[in-house]
Amino acid sequence: MKMITIDQDKCSGCRLCELACSLEHCGEFNPAESRVRVVGYNEPFSTPSLCLQCSKPYCMAVCPSDAITREADTGIVRVSRELCTGCKMCITACPFGSMSYYSKEGVAVKCDTCDDKPECVDICPTGALTFKEAATAMLFKQRALADKFREVHRK
Repeated sequence: MKMITIDQDKCSGCRLCELACSLEHCGEFNPAESRVRVVGYNEPFSTPSLCLQCSKPYCMAVCPSDAITREADTGIVRVSRELCTGCKMCITACPFGSMSYYSKEGVAVKCDTCDDKPECVDICPTGALTFKEAATAMLFKQRALADKFREVHRK
C-alpha cells in the first residue's frame, strides 16, 4: 500500500499543496476546496493534514448510504459521488478533520491520493510530502497515533 507521508520538520507552511489539490479536484485555486489542510499550530510551525486511511474508518462506519468504501487493491478509502447523499455524518465522525464538504456538488470529499499521482506531493518544494510504500513500522505508528486520538475524542 502506498500512502502520503508527512515530514513536519520540512513543511514551510507555503500551502502550495492546498492549491495543487484544489486545482486537481475542482479546477480552480481555492484552498477551501482542498482535500489537504495546512494547519498552523504555533507560528511558524505548520503541517499538512490529510486522510490517514484509518484501518477502521469512522467515516465509513457512519455512512448511511455506503458511499465510503476501501479499495481492496490499494487500501485507499474513497467516497462515491454517486452514492453520497451529502448528510455530512462522515465529517462529524472523522476525529482528524480529514473529511470536508464540496458544496458545488453537495458531497463529502477526502484525499484520494489523486489515483496514485498526488499533486500535493509533486508540488511540495521542500519534500515535506512524499508518496511511497508504507513501511510496516511507519504504518503501525501512524495508525496507533490515529487510534490514540480516537480514544481521546470518544471521552
